[in-house]
Amino acid sequence: MAKTSAVEKNKRRRKIAASQAAKRAGLKAIIMNQSLSIEERFKATLKLAELPRDGSKTRIRNRCEVTGRPRAFYRKLGMSRIALRELGNTGKVPGVVKSSW
Repeated sequence: MAKTSAVEKNKRRRKIAASQAAKRAGLKAIIMNQSLSIEERFKATLKLAELPRDGSKTRIRNRCEVTGRPRAFYRKLGMSRIALRELGNTGKVPGVVKSSW
């Protein structure tokens, strides 16, 4: 069995989360509905627990589009601070100018 990189795992998690989103939201709505009986809510909790863990949106990690780095990620740009600095210094990011003081 070949090892998969963290970037590939994250892509797989995004796909699974997108396909499971509606089912998870429906079960969570049942669980939170106080007007339903405790048995119905508990059954929904068990069904939610049976779903794949990678289907949860909280398992998805923001990663740099350039390097795949998970830390120091700028959401607006979709890259890490290191990739931003390198691309900014070479003038490949519009609106970013190299500055030194």
